[in-house]
Amino acid sequence: MEETIAVTEAAHIPQQRGDQLLDQQRGDQLLDHAVRYAEDRHWDVFPGTWLEAVDGRERCSCGDADCHLPGAHPARPDWANQATGSATAARRIWSKQPKASILLPTGRTFDAIEVSDSAGFLALARLERMGLPLGPVTCTPDRRMLFFVLPGAAVKVPDLVRTLGWMPSTMDLIARGEGHYVAAPPTRIGGHGAVQWARRPTTANRWLPDADELISPLAYACGREAAAERARRG
Repeated sequence: MEETIAVTEAAHIPQQRGDQLLDQQRGDQLLDHAVRYAEDRHWDVFPGTWLEAVDGRERCSCGDADCHLPGAHPARPDWANQATGSATAARRIWSKQPKASILLPTGRTFDAIEVSDSAGFLALARLERMGLPLGPVTCTPDRRMLFFVLPGAAVKVPDLVRTLGWMPSTMDLIARGEGHYVAAPPTRIGGHGAVQWARRPTTANRWLPDADELISPLAYACGREAAAERARRG
């Protein structure tokens, strides 16, 4: 019996150490990224929820077993006041809670236009062929893409879409502005994976494009996707 216990403990200790090391590495990554977003890009950042192991499964730290965005939503209702553009404050926040997701409020230094990843990659290819300016673009594990644009996009995107001949209500295209937020890499969402950059922030895309410059390829891609879905349903 003693021999069995010894074997079990020996098997568990390396796994525990491995998990702790992985958690530390993830925490270091999150802290480094949060500081760089504030310091290099002058983006406001604020900490969100995180993932915790519960009964062998990863659950959101909010405690809701049916959380719709596990590990990647605000932890407090006053999150807008919690956001900071200070790299020093960001370092202090993530040092205290290294597992917290990195969330970026929209409507301040940028807005975001969200589409499905299939429409997003199609639009991205067209934008690059046309030589149009691009800002950073994220790709989420739930198959969404977000294009960073100048603030104010959320207000004018519906009218821009209508001008192009599309009905906004029929398209899977969402503009996120004031009062909203996006999850930034390397934030993990549920057990699906981490948010990644489809186009990383660089010195070349420091100046963000206006929504007017991107909306035509994005609306076209979303329109094609909507038409294909209608045809599929008959």
